[in-house]
Amino acid sequence: MKVLTCNSNRPLAEAISAYLNLPLTSASVRRFSDMEVFVEINENVRGEDVFVIQSTSYPANDNLMELLVTLDALRRGSARRVTAVMPYFGYARQDRKSGPRTPISAKLVANLITVAGADRVLTIDLHAGQIQGFFDIPVDNLYGEPVFTKDIKERFDNNNTMVVSPDVGGVVRARAIARRIDADLAIIDKRRERAGESEVMNIIGDVSGRRCILIDDIVDSAGTLCNAAQALKDAGAESVSAYVTHGVLSGGAVARVTASPMDTLVTTDSIMATEAVRVAHNIRQLTIAPLIAEAMRRISDEHSVSSLFD
Repeated sequence: MKVLTCNSNRPLAEAISAYLNLPLTSASVRRFSDMEVFVEINENVRGEDVFVIQSTSYPANDNLMELLVTLDALRRGSARRVTAVMPYFGYARQDRKSGPRTPISAKLVANLITVAGADRVLTIDLHAGQIQGFFDIPVDNLYGEPVFTKDIKERFDNNNTMVVSPDVGGVVRARAIARRIDADLAIIDKRRERAGESEVMNIIGDVSGRRCILIDDIVDSAGTLCNAAQALKDAGAESVSAYVTHGVLSGGAVARVTASPMDTLVTTDSIMATEAVRVAHNIRQLTIAPLIAEAMRRISDEHSVSSLFD
């Protein structure tokens, strides 16, 4: 078993490597002067079970290209099996045609990863579960629930806690965590009555006097999350926190979160934190390195991965 990383999230790769007590495989992932990606594996990988750790976060296209070129290098180096470990799977929000003449980019990326030489994919909290079907190779979709549940139990009193889904599409995810911590569930129904008008937030459930925890998989611009937090406070919530697996936090998202009524936004380290995230007073990260490392060990040893969540 060998563990190799590209450049998108080296701290996470080092934490996984330390958990497994395996050194990272020596590899050079660099650019030519025209920014063309070049990869050279500096160790023998013939017949090895190799795991490549790379999130396709910002800059998404550069990081995706690094992954594809690395997969090709390993295939041509005669690795026995290559697993693409993608803590954050970019392009996952483009999982269907959103209008006429639009792409299904998640399927395209799945094809690229498969053709480049991946034998299987390991990821966390896919935005849409059906993306697993876009691949013709095995996909292990891990869940951030155990990491979040442990933290919530340590920090919140269950008697007054209410789990909230920020939209109808995230109900299954929120319900799973609510069940784990034995808490009530509320749902925010978000509507835009007319183009150009602000969204109307209707809360399904009584949140008055409750400590609300918003659960989601991706926070990008943070607009929906901050609006949901404000709606909950306006409805009488005692406090509002949020647990989100992938902290994309692009553009002015960090400033938006720090100015919002949210006490805390908790993300995982599936995406490497920027300096703005590190210094934000109400944003913190939980590590998913042990979860990913244990899944990698089980894949290599041909043991059950699903039993991690029993």
